[in-house]
Amino acid sequence: MRISRLWLRPLRSLSLSLVLFTLLPWACTRKTVSFNSTSEGSVAVLASDTLTQITDSLKGKPSLSTARKVLLTKEQERAAKDGDKEAQRKTKKKKKNVFLGERTKRAFARSGPKGRNQIIEIFYFLKYPKTINAYAPAHYYYDTKKRKVVKMAAVEDDAPTLKILHGPYKKLQNNKVLETGYYSLGTRHLRWERFDKNGVLLTKTHYEMGFPRDANVSYYGEDRSLINEVVPYVNGKLEGDYAKFLINGQPDWRGQFENGRRVGIWTKYWGFRGRRRYEYQYAESGYDPEVTEPELVREYNRNAITIFDKEKNIDKRGQPEAEDRPGQRRPAPRAVPKAPAKVSPKNKRR
Repeated sequence: MRISRLWLRPLRSLSLSLVLFTLLPWACTRKTVSFNSTSEGSVAVLASDTLTQITDSLKGKPSLSTARKVLLTKEQERAAKDGDKEAQRKTKKKKKNVFLGERTKRAFARSGPKGRNQIIEIFYFLKYPKTINAYAPAHYYYDTKKRKVVKMAAVEDDAPTLKILHGPYKKLQNNKVLETGYYSLGTRHLRWERFDKNGVLLTKTHYEMGFPRDANVSYYGEDRSLINEVVPYVNGKLEGDYAKFLINGQPDWRGQFENGRRVGIWTKYWGFRGRRRYEYQYAESGYDPEVTEPELVREYNRNAITIFDKEKNIDKRGQPEAEDRPGQRRPAPRAVPKAPAKVSPKNKRR
């Protein structure tokens, strides 16, 4: 009896092994399962996965889960690439030579000796005429006849050869930057910097439509619509263009300060049409000895005709003007006024 039981043990283990080998392939078979499958329709759902169906989309476009499984035709791929290229062109395309909404034209001017020491100015000017601020202390133009940048105190509306500067400005010498800035409607605007030949920063001044940011500006009346005087200050020192106006808006005095002193030509006006009357000469530089009594170098009559010019040796003062009638008694010439008194610091406008 015991011998028969021992003989049956190998048969039992063999049958158990056969059962396990039979069930193992069925247990390892991959079964497709759908997230939308139910007990009632499991057979129909198992045929395909709903995640790859077109119903899983957002307004007809594949969602993030199905985008990589959607196949495009060659025509669709080509159209998509063309659309991307067109979008990139539109974003990269910028309006050329348009600054602060104004169309400009690029130009340059040369001065000084030829070669490395020649100074080159690169700038832009308005293509079309524009009304500019007559109260600005100075106005800048490009003279197309003389081919150079000119600075003027009064607005020149009837000069066809003068183009209003507008846009970036750069001055170079031997491929090194000497000065950079920005013009807006003929006036200095934003930050201006000057460098020496070694690239060391010398000065940095901020402007707002021609006015230094630290300038003292006084007005007529409380509405502050009419400017009386513009006293330029840079770092607490008189520096830049000075201007004084009459109550009718016409200029009265214009000049320039450097290192706290008057320099160059100071102009006295008649008080109408921006016409000059007297021009006084101060020192050429603010670092030269200060000139207390300036010299009269030019004088103009009411018709803007030169009646005195020291350099050209012209002196027609006291002579009757062409518009005087015969027999009309000419009034005695008025005394030449002195230059304005020394400007005293005022409370700075912040």
